Parts: sequence; C-alpha cells; structure tokens
Amino acid sequence: MAEAGPKILIVEDDLDVAEMLNAYFRVQGYEVFTVNWGEDGVRSAQTVSPDLVILDIRLPDMDGYEVARRLREERRTHDIPIIFLTEKRDRADRLQGLELGANDYITKPFDVQELRLRVRNALKRVSQGSLTNPVSGLPEGAVVDERLEEAIQMGGQAFVLVSLENLDAFREAYGFVSSDDVLRAMSVMIVNTLRETGTPDDFLGHLSATEFILVVNPASSAPLQARLRSRLEQSLDYFYPIKDREQVARGKNRLFVMTSSLESNAEGFHEIGPVKAELVRLKK
Repeated sequence: MAEAGPKILIVEDDLDVAEMLNAYFRVQGYEVFTVNWGEDGVRSAQTVSPDLVILDIRLPDMDGYEVARRLREERRTHDIPIIFLTEKRDRADRLQGLELGANDYITKPFDVQELRLRVRNALKRVSQGSLTNPVSGLPEGAVVDERLEEAIQMGGQAFVLVSLENLDAFREAYGFVSSDDVLRAMSVMIVNTLRETGTPDDFLGHLSATEFILVVNPASSAPLQARLRSRLEQSLDYFYPIKDREQVARGKNRLFVMTSSLESNAEGFHEIGPVKAELVRLKK
C-alpha cells in the first residue's frame, strides 16, 4: 500500500470551493480533510493533526482569525502551518492574519496552481525545520540568529541589510510564481556580488522573507552596499512585462531596494533583537 502524503485540513464554507480543493489536492497525493464551520475546524485539527490548514476567513460561526487564534493557543496545534483563503485584500487584514501566526494568505479568486505552490513551500519549510528559505535556499531562522549572535560576541564585523520593498503589490498584480522569481533572482545576484567582493568568512541569510542579512568585513561594507543597490535596482524593471514598465516606473507600488548597515561592535548592541530593530530602522 502506498504511503499517504501530507495531511491537509481545509476549512471552507463554500461547498463548491471545498469540493474542488479536496479533489485537487487528493490527486496531488495529499490526504485531505474538509469541514465547513470554524468550530469543526478547531475540533478536526485536534483529532486529525494535519500537516497544514487551509483556512477561509469568512465562516458561518466564527471568522478565520478566531480559528487561527484558537489553534495557536493549543499545544497540539500551535505549530501547524496556516494558509488563509480570503476575499479580503486590505493590508490590515493580512497583517491581522500574520500577527495570529498565519504562514501565508491567498485571495479569491485564486489560481489553484499558485495555492499548490504555497502549500508545497509551507510544508517544505516545516520539513527543513525553518533552517532554509524554500524559495532562495538561503539560511533563515535559528541558523541566522546563531550567526548574528556569534558576530555580536566576536565584534569586528558589519551587518548589511538588503530589503526588497513592495513585493506584496507585485505579487497581487503578477502572481505568486513571479514574485518567487524576483526573490530567487535577487538571492543569486547577492550571492554573486558577495563572491566577487567578499571573503570566504562572509555570511548571507534571510532576516525575513523579503530581507537579506549579510555579515561582512566592515572595510567592505560600504562598497558592497553601494554595489548591491546599483545591481539590484537595475534588474528589477525586467521582472515586469514590457507593456507595464513605463507605467510602473511612475507608480508608488513599484519594486525597489532599501539597504542599511551597522557594525557588530556598535556601542549598546549586545543582543540580536536590538541589532535587527536598528537595521530595519536605518533602511534608506
């Protein structure tokens, strides 16, 4: 008998959508459980122990935010990845979901292939213990924290933050696959630039999904930062369709890069948290 694939719990009150997702993911090799009410979703998560939950925000008895909050409160369901399925596009709605520990969101009407990739990436991240980013393959999470802590303790190194801004707007306009292509290309360009100008001891990882953190020699920090901004900014327009490039160049939601840097022995920075906060504050 073939081994069952990862278990997905779908909490969706639209019966047509629920049935379509159930059939689609079963064909993809997943073991699928479907419920239509929030209370049933909480109960099923406890009994089924799914590997991932696809959760609609608008449910008959309680909203998806409440379901997510209750899942995060329980020890058995605390770490299950959650992907919100919603018609809401407002930034505040997305932030509310992320604050509750949701791993991702997708808005209706959605591309089922895009949802499949989001599910795959979320499960891959869990299987790797959140040690590498599923899109770029670069370190993230505990690996990055350990390297930053080591740099703070040793001193004599610099942190360079490279942040890709407005990726949410790009993703909504051009899709999940295209936004992944941007992040993947950025990571390759940063790796190549670091290889050209850095040393074997330099480190590159993710501070967040759209923020790259580099640990380098302070002497190379400023020229590396300038080179990265120039190279990355020049490449971003090529990710837009030709017909959109002129309009996007004038738009407020176009992709752009922000950077900041900080020396590891800067006075007062002896812990990871303040270093991260200061790097984000200094973005320019």
